[in-house]
Formats: sequence, structure tokens, C-alpha cells
Amino acid sequence: MSYDVNRIRSHFPSLNTGLAYFDGPGGSQVPDLVGAAIAAAITKPISNRNTNTESEKNAEELVLGFRAAVGDLIDVDPRGVVYGRSWTQLSYDFSRTLAKNWRPGDEIVVSRLDHDSNIRPWIQAAETVGATVRWAEFDVKTSELTVAAVEAVLSPKTKLVAVTGAGNTIGTRPDLKAIGVAVHKVDALFFVDGVHLTPHAAISAKEIGADFYGLSFYKLMGPHCAALAASPALLETLNNDKLLPATNVVPERFEFGTLPYELMAGCIAAVDFIADMTPGNATSRREKIVNSMNALEKYEDELLEYLESSIKALPGISMYGHAKHRTPTLYFSFAGHDSADIYRAMALKSVTLPASDFYALEVSRKLGLGDAGALRAGLAPYSTKEDVDRLISGLKELVA
Repeated sequence: MSYDVNRIRSHFPSLNTGLAYFDGPGGSQVPDLVGAAIAAAITKPISNRNTNTESEKNAEELVLGFRAAVGDLIDVDPRGVVYGRSWTQLSYDFSRTLAKNWRPGDEIVVSRLDHDSNIRPWIQAAETVGATVRWAEFDVKTSELTVAAVEAVLSPKTKLVAVTGAGNTIGTRPDLKAIGVAVHKVDALFFVDGVHLTPHAAISAKEIGADFYGLSFYKLMGPHCAALAASPALLETLNNDKLLPATNVVPERFEFGTLPYELMAGCIAAVDFIADMTPGNATSRREKIVNSMNALEKYEDELLEYLESSIKALPGISMYGHAKHRTPTLYFSFAGHDSADIYRAMALKSVTLPASDFYALEVSRKLGLGDAGALRAGLAPYSTKEDVDRLISGLKELVA
């Protein structure tokens, strides 16, 4: 399936500024179709959800449309899709809810590879009830988080295992399916942070075996919000804190207050944009999404190879991601140069190359980078070889 990056780029007004964007892992640019969908939703008749007036029907249609779009994007039952303001908010909400069923002596497993939003909520929830936290470690030399590393900290006491689908700094993609099998052998729940993985691969949460799978739309060319998916039957077993008159129906009982219908419209448009990124004969939106994401993954892998080989040729380079299976994300620094200084200097060249720990605090500390972190270059659906050449040219000037 062909991938026409110039066709994709034509839908992004922000690319007309002349900036070369390598900050996609922190938030992607947004296509015109998404902006138009948000504007249309917020200006047409809208009110609280119901099925009587036109405004009520519009709201209901957007909520159901949002759940259906997420269902097609990651292959889940739309009836188990929960809207959230952010992935961090959803992680906190569900950690508190799940912890209601934990007891002293129970064990919770977190991964050293993860963004802090899939670590700290679990640690804090465990501390509240006296549960024990165990760490699955990644290998610094290989950057791999192996199934064996997870199995080493599993036991009959394990209640939940939280693992990322891809490290948001070093890009490592653990074998989620194999980890899921190991987790379920001890009858624990498998909670997957798919925020950094979902923008770069065709996802089936069903095939992964994730009991919970989450994503952030602002990494997916959509508005600033998130979603978490689980089976409706599993959600029915969870008793969360909520207002007394609020519905107890799943998934609505996990969503607080009136939903932002306009953002949901933007999410639907983002999924539709992804489905239409590549031409083909597929008829269902799910099939189109899989085709588009497979084509994108191939394109990004090829561009990553060019980017990585070019950066490795620069003097004084230290690279921190070496996993065989990873997202198009590079984490690196230069001897004798402060990464934050390079970040600011590249911004003057209209190249976005941020430097930080990017909330992957445990990763940064384990790599010996402290809390300052390093530079991160991430590819997105609109990245080009010309963007890479500008990045490399700027870095050559700065580190030569």
C-alpha cells in the first residue's frame, strides 16, 4: 500500500509555518479536517444527551460516534470505551477504583520503561491500601523489556501489571501479547499504556490481550483528550466514586460531568483521517485503519533508518535506544553539549527538537541522565526526508 506523504501534509495548516517538527511523541500537529469537525460540532445545535430535540440527538450521536471510532481504531467493543480528559487522569481514576479491591500483601507490577503516568498512579494507589509494588526492569544495553523480566516479578499475589506499549523516549516495543499471556497465567489484570504505540502501528487490543488499553488523541492528530477501553463486562465489576444522581450505566459511570462533544467530534475526524491516509479497496473503517497504519509503519521505519544512520555519524553522539522492535523515536545526547542548549539553538533554526526526561523519569535515571534527560527526535505521519536533512544540518553546525 503506497504512502503519499505530500498528500498527507497538504491537510496540515501548521506545516506552512516552515517548522520541521520532531516533537510528535509529545503531541502531533492537527489536520484541517479535525479542526473543521470541532468547529462544526460546537456551533450546531447541541445540548445534554438525549433523543428528543435536535440538539440532544446531536450530542448523543457524537458520543456514540466517539466510542465507535475508538472501537475501530484499536479493535475493541465500543460499549467499553471511556472518555477522559487525559491519559494521566484516566490512569489515576482507574488506579483508585481498582485499588478498592486490593489488600495488604497483594502485589502490583510496574515497568521501569514506562511514562510516569503508568507508574506513579499505581504506586500511590498501592501505598494507600498497603499493597506491594514490584518493578519489571528493562536492560540498559539492549533497551529491551523482556517477557522474562516481567515473569520474574509475577506471583500468585499479583493483582495487576502495568506496561507501556512503547517507551516514549527510547521507543522500545515490548512483546505485549506474550506479556499478556504471562500476566493472565497468574490471574492478574493487564493494563497497557498505548499512548506512544498507537500513533505508529495497527493495534488490536483484543489480540494483545489487554484488559485495559489507553491512548491519547493529541498524539494521534486529534484534540487534547484520551480514551481507555476495557470489556463492558469487566467495567461492570468496578465500583468507582461518582455523584449519587449520576448514571451507573457502563461506560458512562466512569465519565464525570457533561462531555466535551466538540472534542469527541475532533476525535472521530482524526480516526477518519487515519482511515483515509492510504487508498485501497477496503470497505470497513477498521480495515482502512489497519491498511493505513501498516503503510505508515513501513514509511516511518524507512525514514527512521535514514534519520538514525545520519545522527550516528555526528561527532560525540550517544544513543540510548537499541531495541530491535521500536517506534520511530530516537533519544540521544552529545558529549560536551548541554541538551537543553541544543534544543533552544535548534528552535532558532525552526526545528523542534525538545530535550527532557519527557515524564519517563525512571528511564532517564536508569540511563544515567538524571532528571534532565536528553534530546528526543520522533517521526510523525507528516515527517519527510527534507525535515531530517534540516535536523542533521542544524546539529552538524552545533556539534562540529
